Amino acid sequence: MSRSLVPDAVAGYVTSLIAAETDAQRRLRAETARLPMAMMQIGADQGAFLTFLVGAIGAQRAIEIGTFTGYSAIAIARALPKSGQLLCCDVNEQWTAIAQRYWNEAGLDKRIELKLAPALDTLEALIGKGKEGSFDFAFIDADKTGYDAYYEACLKLLRPGGVIALDNMLWGGAVTDLKINDKDTVAIRALNEKIANDARVDASLVTIGDGVMLARKK
Repeated sequence: MSRSLVPDAVAGYVTSLIAAETDAQRRLRAETARLPMAMMQIGADQGAFLTFLVGAIGAQRAIEIGTFTGYSAIAIARALPKSGQLLCCDVNEQWTAIAQRYWNEAGLDKRIELKLAPALDTLEALIGKGKEGSFDFAFIDADKTGYDAYYEACLKLLRPGGVIALDNMLWGGAVTDLKINDKDTVAIRALNEKIANDARVDASLVTIGDGVMLARKK
């Protein structure tokens, strides 16, 4: 299950009302729920939010950092046009093997490219190839201490008007407790403040799931 600050009854209501999942998404969510790290998967409501957001900005090229078993990738890719492309960055071959199976079942495998390598290496390689400003959307949901570097790289790769969505930015509410200062919490807290005051973007921190920070490049 995903981390959420919303009571279970409310989350269930939202999911039943607006989270229109494909059959592949439902089965993938059920399979992932049985894994030891199931809490890393986003909820159905957040998946619906990503699909809506990607469609709303007319995205054609997207990046995902942290793919896990592929649920969020399906949510993003299904909103892209048939000619669209989602680049997924992850380092775990076992988890992404599950993802690839469901991408195939969903008929989205042609829209998704998986890169098994440290995400920052992949992003920096794209920048080195002159791909700055060529992406429309980025979803960051990986190691929290790496978020700042991913944010900076994605900001270079996005076009003006492109959107970055960063997951877990409320971190179970820990960001509000200044007695909690582990490295992940400190990193998230600092990045929230940075983005909120970043003149390069317009930002909004929404309380869906475990908190999603949205940054639109000016």
